[in-house]
Amino acid sequence: MNRESFAAGERLVSPAYVRQGCEARRSHEHLIRLLLEKGKCPENGWDESTLELFLHELAIMDSNNFLGNCGVGEREGRVASALVARRHYRFIHGIGRSGDISAVQPKAAGSSLLNKITNSLVLDIIKLAGVHTVANCFVVPMATGMSLTLCFLTLRHKRPKAKYIIWPRIDQKSCFKSMITAGFEPVVIENVLEGDELRTDLKAVEAKVQELGPDYILCIHSTTSCFAPRVPDRLEELAVICANYGIPHIVNNAYGVQSSKCMHLIQQGARVGRIDAFVQSLDKNFMVPVGGAIIAGFNDSFIQEISKMYPGRASASPSLDVLITLLSLGSNGYKKLLKERKEMFSYLSNQIKKLSEAYNERLLHTPHNPISLAMTLKTLDEHHDKAVTQLGSMLFTRQVSGARVVPLGSVQTVSGYTFRGFMSHTNNYPCAYLNAASAIGMKMQDVDLFIKRLDKCLKAVRKEQSKESDDNYDKTEDVDIEEMALKLDNVLLDTYQDASS
Repeated sequence: MNRESFAAGERLVSPAYVRQGCEARRSHEHLIRLLLEKGKCPENGWDESTLELFLHELAIMDSNNFLGNCGVGEREGRVASALVARRHYRFIHGIGRSGDISAVQPKAAGSSLLNKITNSLVLDIIKLAGVHTVANCFVVPMATGMSLTLCFLTLRHKRPKAKYIIWPRIDQKSCFKSMITAGFEPVVIENVLEGDELRTDLKAVEAKVQELGPDYILCIHSTTSCFAPRVPDRLEELAVICANYGIPHIVNNAYGVQSSKCMHLIQQGARVGRIDAFVQSLDKNFMVPVGGAIIAGFNDSFIQEISKMYPGRASASPSLDVLITLLSLGSNGYKKLLKERKEMFSYLSNQIKKLSEAYNERLLHTPHNPISLAMTLKTLDEHHDKAVTQLGSMLFTRQVSGARVVPLGSVQTVSGYTFRGFMSHTNNYPCAYLNAASAIGMKMQDVDLFIKRLDKCLKAVRKEQSKESDDNYDKTEDVDIEEMALKLDNVLLDTYQDASS
């Protein structure tokens, strides 16, 4: 309602009451105006009524919501199901145009404004999280792997001779396949073991650059967030190598926004050397549904080139999800989540350390990994991976998600490349281990329940081992629910192995 509408309402209801309602509306509109003027995440989160007012105001700016609109084209925002329309707040046209995912759509001013505001808020949050000199970013409706592929394809036009991507090894399929999908040959650089940690072999990286020749290398593809005992790559040193040899540098920062250490590495790498773009997941960092990522960088024109490489229009759903989330949280709410995550990391670390010592195991010392932890499984029969994988399947069937058990000697072929010791980021890690991570949104009760179930599973696996080794074991003893569960675990073992890979 505008001023004229309120004035007309005063003829029906007491003017004092109408003016009070008008002032209440102005308070909502004031928040919206500040957002549009500043383009920054508000300090305090919005209530749902302000959010829905804002989204409704944007949606009615799109042509599919015009009263009396007559559409005669092939894409007119028609939706068969009213439920689908409501699910998307009637933003039907998506974002971008055929030539640029960041371009404004004449038919959809509201959706275009939504896209611009979302990108602006995300840029503000990236700066808040630690990368203060980032120049530009945009939300892309693809997960991290395909977003990395888009970056590689953009570099292809700048480096026509290039055929290789130098990649310090991380055992995660999507980042590896992103290079294959883009049509390049990954050059795998094995990590070096320093204490318990797996770290970047800088000498091997530079030697490979000299061997292949800089002109034939598309980029160095490094990683921040990862599973322990691997730790974030030595980004500063890699950035210096890239600057010295004139090689682009793309960083896989999948769930690194939530870590001040990962963001600091990116900031420092850009300061001392070269980082062209860094890619992060929306769902892992902002607790929204899977399907979106942020591509960011320190050169505005290069980030624009990447956005223009995206073919066709795109879904607005990831942008809408993260916009609603950030406006609901506010910058103070997001900072609170980051602080709580750090606290949970310390708590999880302490609890795993206590439990591991109770079973004559230990928490691996990986101080350079700010998110993931690892606990040895040496006392299990690690040379026969059944006991180790059985522990994983037991956790899986007891509704513990995210924990990974890594046996020795696993071999996996990905897109024609064979990796020995797959999931451990190296050919021969000294021991089998179990991973757990403290990610954004984790609560103390999650940690407590995980430790309780892990303790129970470790006891059950050890009991099973003792049964197999004791020739005089009386099978009529100790029949309980755990024994019944073990039978189910064996049935679902293959399911767990498929899920964990």
